Amino acid sequence: PGQQEDLTGIPFVGPAGQLLDKMLAAVNLSLEDVYVANIVKCRPPGNRDPHDDEKEACLNYLRYQLAMIHPKIIVCLGRIAATTIISPDFKITRQRGQWIERKGYHIIATYHPSALLRDETKKRPAWEDMQAIRKKYDELKEQGV
Repeated sequence: PGQQEDLTGIPFVGPAGQLLDKMLAAVNLSLEDVYVANIVKCRPPGNRDPHDDEKEACLNYLRYQLAMIHPKIIVCLGRIAATTIISPDFKITRQRGQWIERKGYHIIATYHPSALLRDETKKRPAWEDMQAIRKKYDELKEQGV
């Protein structure tokens, strides 16, 4: 979480969250269609990447959230989420946009909205990923999943 998220306890409420809202709207989804959660539940000191022990301390809570909601699609926003959920050696620039099926979940990673705010060249690939997510959402809906 960033500073705003840490203050409010709500994920994605700062500038990255506003961009995420726009990204969802661009593929005709809204926050009512999705559930947003963070790997770690509080901001690491100095806004550094969370250490492995910090991620591990929060993973059971995330697993509980997933068990309660049982989403059909999991979107890992950024490197930290992807390396924690998909694989420790996941490379976001090379592997984003690729679907993985695991334990009944359809999982994909894309760039974190904050990365898009820093580097506009990532917006086109993120847009392609969002379109793929919408397509998968529609496919699963058609299948009654």
